Amino acid sequence: MGIRINAVGPACTIQDCGRHGYMDYGFQVSGAMDEKSLAIANSLVGNSQDMAGIEITIGGLSATFTSDAVIAITGADIKPELNKMPIPMYRAIYVKKDDVLECKFAKVGCRSYLAFNQGLALKKIMGSLSTNIKCKIGGYLGRPLKANDLLFFNSTTPNIKNIDKHSINLSISFKNPVNIRVILGPQDDYFTESGINTFFTSTYQLTKDSDRMGIKLDGPVVESKNGVDIISDGMPLGGVQIPSSGMPIIMMSDRQTTGGYAKIATVISTDVQKLAQLRPNDSIRFENICLEKAHKIYLNEKKYLMKVSKLWKQ
Repeated sequence: MGIRINAVGPACTIQDCGRHGYMDYGFQVSGAMDEKSLAIANSLVGNSQDMAGIEITIGGLSATFTSDAVIAITGADIKPELNKMPIPMYRAIYVKKDDVLECKFAKVGCRSYLAFNQGLALKKIMGSLSTNIKCKIGGYLGRPLKANDLLFFNSTTPNIKNIDKHSINLSISFKNPVNIRVILGPQDDYFTESGINTFFTSTYQLTKDSDRMGIKLDGPVVESKNGVDIISDGMPLGGVQIPSSGMPIIMMSDRQTTGGYAKIATVISTDVQKLAQLRPNDSIRFENICLEKAHKIYLNEKKYLMKVSKLWKQ
């Protein structure tokens, strides 16, 4: 069997590492907003790091297990409880049939990830289980989870040895404003020197309109030379679009496949994961770094996740 949802917040979806290779057909990549947290959750329960789990936004989840399982919760601390008793984040937990998991609302951070040993028994669409709400595909019926949904596990026989050792000392914490590193371009030549200076010296605040598609910012206007309209081109993850308002929008997991506004910079992949944990009214500042430094940061992150994936190999 698996897990039955009793109650859930408004933006709780099934996500893996995304639906890659289909943007030229108009399908968004989707996938976990914070891939690092999902990868660690999967490692804790003995899965490959790209397996699907539940992305819980802000918090608020109650569910009953209909079979034994091993779970882990990472990301924003949602103070999980099992049968009204607190359980730790970033640790593999053995649960039994009829146990009730309850997750509260996070005080810091935005997204949490619930992974299950051996994953969820769902049908892949174009190679992914990620939920694409706009296209109504993937995940559970192509929509956010809601009360009375029943998810099945790939296996109801947890097979983790030495489960007490499956833990890691991590937590989501940050101090506003959060430093977000970017590579300048690809259309930085559309902006004045003053506009680029404004972009890098100002503090921007996340607005309530931010979501899985894009993070909308409020702050000083970024000045362009002669407007920001371009011939529509591909939309990279972390691309910082500047529309006619002059207010930056950062493209996230459910971004459109193409866009017609100039992109002043692109957030490096490791810092996209930082952005995934921010919420309205949090603030950021942009830092310009070179491509070589971005590559080093990326490789260090990959080495770290590789190390985590091997910590509990049996």
